[in-house]
Amino acid sequence: MSHDKTTIILVRHGETEANKEGIFRGRADFPLNENGLRQAEALARELARFKVDFVISSPLSRALKTAQIIAESQSCPLRVDERFTNISLGKWEGVPHKVVAEKYPREYELWLTQPEKLKIPGGETLSEVMTRSVAALVEYAETNSGRTFVVVSHRAVLKPLIAGLLEIKEPYFWKIHMDTGAYTVFYHTKARGFVLYIHNYNRHISKLTKEHM
Repeated sequence: MSHDKTTIILVRHGETEANKEGIFRGRADFPLNENGLRQAEALARELARFKVDFVISSPLSRALKTAQIIAESQSCPLRVDERFTNISLGKWEGVPHKVVAEKYPREYELWLTQPEKLKIPGGETLSEVMTRSVAALVEYAETNSGRTFVVVSHRAVLKPLIAGLLEIKEPYFWKIHMDTGAYTVFYHTKARGFVLYIHNYNRHISKLTKEHM
């Protein structure tokens, strides 16, 4: 059995004004703000200690710009994969938390406590996000044995993805934290599967907006 180690670096995109202002994002296409660009550039410098073979990104601009900065610094190919796009939040997208809390109090309480059970009309469930993102990552890991690649995505994708890889049972969402511009490293071998090595590494980020909702 092969013991070739694949290195997978999971990245959360840099900051946007929506992160800073407490606005639900989903697939609303918020760009990086100035701090988010600085975070992406600091992240690219930090990842220079890895030899990255390619970068995969969500198609949303905040992720794609972060991915482009990393790929350019590594002089490596960049791919876009819809399976790593953010969760669809339906009517909540682009709406501040306080407004959602007033209009949808029961659903918002679920978001704060057990978002795994939340189904927003016109949106996706976290279970659906886990299924598509895990399937995509397994595919890349199994077809790129021994290589190193980066996946740039979103909080509501990376959390269920990490939980799925580690087989963490529900409720898991609020037990996993990931900052903008931070990264997590998994190793993968055919013998052992996915192994978490580093999580939410953020020491390269000088200015963080802490998000707890």
